[in-house]
Amino acid sequence: RAIRLAAKLGFDIDPASAEPIARLAPLLSESAPARLFEELLKLFLSGNAVASFEGLERFGLLPAILPETAAALASNRSGALRGMLLEGLRGTDTRVANEEPVSPAFLFALLLWPAYCRALIGLQAQGMNAEEAQRRAADRVTLHQLGTVALPRRFSLPMQEIWLLQSRFSSRQRKRVTRLLAHPRFRAAYDFLLLRLTASSEHAEDVEFWREAQTQSNEELSAALGVAPPRDAFADDDAAPPKRRRRRRRPDTSPAPAAE
Repeated sequence: RAIRLAAKLGFDIDPASAEPIARLAPLLSESAPARLFEELLKLFLSGNAVASFEGLERFGLLPAILPETAAALASNRSGALRGMLLEGLRGTDTRVANEEPVSPAFLFALLLWPAYCRALIGLQAQGMNAEEAQRRAADRVTLHQLGTVALPRRFSLPMQEIWLLQSRFSSRQRKRVTRLLAHPRFRAAYDFLLLRLTASSEHAEDVEFWREAQTQSNEELSAALGVAPPRDAFADDDAAPPKRRRRRRRPDTSPAPAAE
């Protein structure tokens, strides 16, 4: 709470008050996970998400609240994951300032993304195939975080979908492209892809393709994919052949033969 108020009001915490924060951080494990979830929403959805995150880092609270993320950021020497996370939090602050909604699912997808990436790399290093590793990594990170912060399923499941959809942005098969465009989490996943571009330029081609795909007609999308556009089986006919009506059999009204 001290971190949140300092970020919101822009004041510095007195050194005498700040000194025990890191030392007593392990006591947060005794707090109810549901309470910590509510505190994190207040911390990051009050318009001061960047300052709040930096405060958690500065006073040693990040490992106590987001332990997997803290470990992943510490091992990411390039700092790309931290840069992406801060960029996402800046976007969150902008949306709050503009009175636009922010999904907790997207927020936690961002906060736990470094942990997911670290878990995914570890599983793939063990020889697990990509698709299975992605599911396992998502489940593992979510399960570990639940020990500290209670993530309701209405947020944790969409969070995982945002992660798992990222690998599908590299697909250029028409059916997969069409299905992804129609996916209910497409927009959130695409916005997340835009954030990933801040961490690595390797996603630039995917970002450009999907930016255009959202506004293209079927013909334009097919041309971009280098395939023939889908056509109706009767597109070249004046009219589709009429359906044949099945004749109903009349009931047999003749009298039954008399019994002998």
